[in-house]
Amino acid sequence: MTEHTGSGTRERLIIAAAELIASSPGEDFSLRAVCDAVGVKMPTLYHFFGSKQGLIDAVVDHGFDVYLGQKQAMEHSGDPLQDIRAGWDAHVAFGLENPGFYTLMYGTVRPGYSPQAQSRPSEILRGLTARAAQQGRLAVPPDQAAAHILVTNIGVTLRQIILAEPDPALSAAVREGVIAAITGVGGAVGDPVASVMDLAAADPAVLGEAETTLLLSWLARLRESRRDGAGRP
Repeated sequence: MTEHTGSGTRERLIIAAAELIASSPGEDFSLRAVCDAVGVKMPTLYHFFGSKQGLIDAVVDHGFDVYLGQKQAMEHSGDPLQDIRAGWDAHVAFGLENPGFYTLMYGTVRPGYSPQAQSRPSEILRGLTARAAQQGRLAVPPDQAAAHILVTNIGVTLRQIILAEPDPALSAAVREGVIAAITGVGGAVGDPVASVMDLAAADPAVLGEAETTLLLSWLARLRESRRDGAGRP
């Protein structure tokens, strides 16, 4: 078997397993059925993956490849908070469209283990929260903000998968609650300076890119000075 042929067989086994998982979300699948779909014997499957868990891990990687391919195709607004909103909605949509993949990617828990592929979308999210922090628009550290977004986004998606019923109103409400929590914007105790920052950054064309950047810098300094003043005895 040549290297090219081996690589093609490995990919076909992953696709076959992925199709079986997609056709029966949440149910176990047979290695024999995977081999029959590709037309190979069991030793070939074990040669490539070592075990059933090895095949599942490869399918999880494939699921993240599909998910990230969709995210990379999305247009970026230039505003990190708006991109977080769009990313949240895309995350939920992917889970509802691919419940078999999603439950493997985020719903299968092995204590002390996190699939390496999970780090890829997490890095994208941390990049957005880091940009928001640079603009002075976060009330919490960027890593904490990213963790807050991710865990709630996963929870909302899994709930809808479990109930087998989309709930866009709940998803939007939780999303906006999370953004309010990490930015300090919203509700009776909201931060008015942060509200202006959110408004300006959401549509930088109104004032112009350079002017918006300068305004955000000034407002970030003003917001920080208010926090410092509030912390003084």
